[in-house]
Amino acid sequence: MTALTKFLRWDSVVGILLISVFLVGTGSTEGFAETANLSAALNDIAEVALIALPMTLLVVAGQVDLSVASMLGLSSALAGSLWDAGYAFEMVVPICLLVGALGGLLNGWLVTRVGLPSLAVTIGTLALFRGLASVVLGTKAVADFPETYAQWATYTETVPGTFIPYPVALFIVLAVITAVVLHCTGFGRSLFAIGAQEDAAYFAGIRVKRIKLALFVVSGVVASFAGIVYTLRYGSARADNGLGLELVVIASVLLGGIDFDGGKGTLGGAVAGVLLIGLLRNLLTLNDISSEIQVVVTGLLLIASVLTPRIVSVVSERRHRRAATTPGPKASQPVS
Repeated sequence: MTALTKFLRWDSVVGILLISVFLVGTGSTEGFAETANLSAALNDIAEVALIALPMTLLVVAGQVDLSVASMLGLSSALAGSLWDAGYAFEMVVPICLLVGALGGLLNGWLVTRVGLPSLAVTIGTLALFRGLASVVLGTKAVADFPETYAQWATYTETVPGTFIPYPVALFIVLAVITAVVLHCTGFGRSLFAIGAQEDAAYFAGIRVKRIKLALFVVSGVVASFAGIVYTLRYGSARADNGLGLELVVIASVLLGGIDFDGGKGTLGGAVAGVLLIGLLRNLLTLNDISSEIQVVVTGLLLIASVLTPRIVSVVSERRHRRAATTPGPKASQPVS
């Protein structure tokens, strides 16, 4: 791979766009580059960033989990209900994580054992988990969570000596671990093999079903934990928390260059996609752009992230075909 080819890789382009948005925001919007605003901007995408890690692994393996935002809402509703019932918060958290694991197990079982496509399964469980959240908590909201935990989730509490909030610091640690797993281990190579050609991976001895099941369980646990972070950050447990957040997660991952068909992408690209959407939304907010327009922008980015690599791939394939069918120069005949 030449240096120019590396430079033009989609994840590299996303990195350049990220830097461009930061520079434009710094030059055009007062207060954008201040540490207080950057802390707030990073903390606003903490849940999306956390969920994007297992989502990246799933999409690389050719799967998707659209139920993550509903699991976040179910976790939030369950945490509120248990806290309202008098349970200690130290007991609430593991119960919520267990429910997340069970939800992920349900998704994984339906995909790997029943043989249903993950897109259809998780659309169904998206509605199921959100409905359960409404059953658990109804229309009420629960607040007054322990101050120690609530402060941990806000952007005003940062890692000493930095402007990084604690949830974002946790994401950084998990991102490094995920990157090592995906790009430096046999398990990660198995994910790329499954996404590229599942049947070939199976005949090569890779435990395809077991790996996919594990990925869905991890996705459910992380989404449930993100629900706890979301609840503490906003100080309110509601059944509709995180509504529509799956769109932002998917857009971030695909924008980062993870191929929706599986088998391609880097975690660095996915992280850059998360940061790009986070900074862009923060910039729009500072310029008094409505949340409805921000949703439109997110949708356009999602379309662009899917369409642009496809166009580049088609153009590249046509160019190679043309080069292969073009006859080369005739060899000169020897003079007799």
